Amino acid sequence: MLRLYPGKLPDLELMFDCEDKPVVPLDKFHGPNAKPPPLFRYCSDQWSLDIVFPDWSFWGWAETNIKPWENTLKDIKEGNKKTNWKDRVPYAYWKGNPYVSPTRQNLLQCNVTLENDWNTLLYIQDWVQESNQGYKKSSLGDQCTHRY
Repeated sequence: MLRLYPGKLPDLELMFDCEDKPVVPLDKFHGPNAKPPPLFRYCSDQWSLDIVFPDWSFWGWAETNIKPWENTLKDIKEGNKKTNWKDRVPYAYWKGNPYVSPTRQNLLQCNVTLENDWNTLLYIQDWVQESNQGYKKSSLGDQCTHRY
């Protein structure tokens, strides 16, 4: 970056915290001189100033049977071939653990109900149960059945 943009990048100090829960509370940093630390973290919420960034450590996480990225990408490409686009469920798909943040819990309110159909199908991933059942329902390659 420095070679591409000589003299144009300011000195900058960043902090990355590799935990799930936000730690920079909004109510502690208010007023004209209250500047929050630029803390990058995996999660944030409406009460926090943590800056969300992707958690790429999951690409190769043995405890949850997630393979290295090269293998996962191959599985996704193969899974993508199993169902033609026009035959896929025309809904947005999400599967994960909603209990790690209020934002994820709020997301579940967008799931299909008898009263509302927001064109989303949201599934709770219980990693303990998945582990006990041999990780049969968590392959990313098997999740290429929805359009979005």
